[in-house]
Amino acid sequence: MYSWDEDTSTWYGSGSYSYGPGGSSARSAAAARAKASGPRTYEKRGKPNEKIIDPKKHITTESSNPLIIAVDVTGSMASWPFEIFDRLPLLYNTLSQYREDLEICFAAIGDARVDQWPLQVTDFSSGFDLEQLLGSLYGEGGGGDAPESYGLFAHWVNTHVKVPSLSEAPFMIVFGDVYMHPQVSKSAISHYLGDKVDKDVDAIKAWQQVIQTWNTWFLRRPHGKPGDKVDQQWGQAVGEQKVFHITDKQRAVDYAMGLVARSWGHFGDFQDNMRARQSEDKVSEISKPIEMICPRCGAPIPVDAGGMFTCSYCGTTLKI
Repeated sequence: MYSWDEDTSTWYGSGSYSYGPGGSSARSAAAARAKASGPRTYEKRGKPNEKIIDPKKHITTESSNPLIIAVDVTGSMASWPFEIFDRLPLLYNTLSQYREDLEICFAAIGDARVDQWPLQVTDFSSGFDLEQLLGSLYGEGGGGDAPESYGLFAHWVNTHVKVPSLSEAPFMIVFGDVYMHPQVSKSAISHYLGDKVDKDVDAIKAWQQVIQTWNTWFLRRPHGKPGDKVDQQWGQAVGEQKVFHITDKQRAVDYAMGLVARSWGHFGDFQDNMRARQSEDKVSEISKPIEMICPRCGAPIPVDAGGMFTCSYCGTTLKI
């Protein structure tokens, strides 16, 4: 389990790594609080901390670099909050050195038709405070076989989240493996979000509204076949180029960090970070699909591109 301090000497990999000056004060503060609180633990609960994860609340952040990480916690995905918790200091310390005002909101997604807590959400926060927030989520492990209530989460983002200080589209990473209910019932919106609506909400249209603000990626657990029903529906929701198949679920957080780091112009540093933890073969495996796409719009990047490359689809300039 990763720690909040800056000591990377115990990382096992083919290289070494030192954090840059960006975010150093935040890392020091988090490390001091972590030391005072004792060893890091992810407490296995029988339910979430309902005071913290209540989706009826409205949240806002003044950060110009907010990040939402949403995880399907049904069935085989239920252990993923722990996987993220295990790497939480790594995730925050790495990305906050690139953008020091980074704040993260976590969400856990289930199935409103069968689960007791089908949507759990936290406030935006940073540093060591993220420990309590992420630890408040509960991997219920229920849900039907499919579909799940991704649409309820999308509607919550559209109606309960405010990010007024943006200079560019912020990232939203959704970890999942199945398709969604096509409609979000007005009764579910009333019961779980506390909002009154006149009719059911179209889930695909809700996601299409989300992507007007958020640079949204669906990171799909190794499962199913490319182009299947899951890919097709998520392609309609967020754009087929933003459906990203991961090949190693143990490196799920690395895929997310790599997409963000590349967009922010720090992909080389991220690769150095990963080399200090993994073999060169694993760094190459994770890097290759990220290097082949634009981290803003997901458009393909020509294999012969080099130097400063401008995406012809969205205009983003990347250092190749």
